[in-house]
Amino acid sequence: MRSVRSFAAAGLLAALIGLGCSGGTSFAPVSGIITIDGKPYGKAVVSFQPIGGPENPNPGRGSSSYTDESGRFVLHCDDGNDGAVVGKHLIRIMTRGNNVLGQDPNGSSDDGAPAKREVDPIPPEWNATSVKEFVVPAGGTDKADFDIVTKKAAKK
Repeated sequence: MRSVRSFAAAGLLAALIGLGCSGGTSFAPVSGIITIDGKPYGKAVVSFQPIGGPENPNPGRGSSSYTDESGRFVLHCDDGNDGAVVGKHLIRIMTRGNNVLGQDPNGSSDDGAPAKREVDPIPPEWNATSVKEFVVPAGGTDKADFDIVTKKAAKK
C-alpha cells in the first residue's frame, strides 16, 4: 500500500515540477534549509506549488530543488527561471531516490516491501498529505527553512 502512495506522491511531484514556470508571473529568489529533528537533511526534494484564489485561479507554475549535504536548497524552475512565483505556495518535501517508500499516513509499518527499500523518514504530512504553506515575498527570501519533526522525536 505504501509503495502505491509513494508512487502516487512521486507522480504528483513530477507533474508539479514538469508544468514549467513561464506565463508573465513575478519570480523571487527562494532558498532555505531542510532539517529533520534539528539535523540538516541532504537527500530531500523540495517542491513549491503556487496556490490560486478567486482573483487569480492560475497563479503560475511550481519550482523545486534538491538539498545539498548541509540541507540547503535554492529553488529553480524547469524553464530557467530562478526562484518561485511570488505569493502563497503548497510545500511538499520528500526523500529523493528510487528505492524510497513513503510512510503510511495511517501509521501502518508492514507493507510487504522488500527489505532493500528505505522508508522515507519524512512524514506524510510533509509530502503525500501536505497542507504546509509558505508565502514567497516579492523581494524573495533565504529563510525558507523547514524543520521536520518525526514521530520518534515528538515522543521524546
